[in-house]
Amino acid sequence: MTNPKEPWSADKQPPFADFMGMKITHVSPERVTAELLVTEQLSNRNGVLHGGAVMALADNLGGTAAVANLTEGTITSTIESKTNFFAAIPLGDTARAECTPLHRGRTTTVWQTRVTRGDGKLAALVTQTQLVMTKKGG
Repeated sequence: MTNPKEPWSADKQPPFADFMGMKITHVSPERVTAELLVTEQLSNRNGVLHGGAVMALADNLGGTAAVANLTEGTITSTIESKTNFFAAIPLGDTARAECTPLHRGRTTTVWQTRVTRGDGKLAALVTQTQLVMTKKGG
């Protein structure tokens, strides 16, 4: 279980990321990347990666990127997310995601995550806004 009193670290993922099988492959303030194997548990009725799983992958990367850019005494939370779907990712394939900043302000950050299939084709583009807040007691 995650301890909410522990300091946040972009290198430490929440239990949900492990539950889904996300493999974070790079973390820096400029870029976060990950891979996700499309398993039956993450598929929809058509045998492809569920749209909610795509969105969860991108949300986790955006949150990780936001945390990598936080200053001491601040925390973050997603306040908006938009997803465009372009191509399905079939069972057995690997979704690859790359999250980069569009805006890094004092109170909000905006991230774009490109999700591609194993063949490199763009499957989804997610744009999300993260609110930066002062940590209570911090």
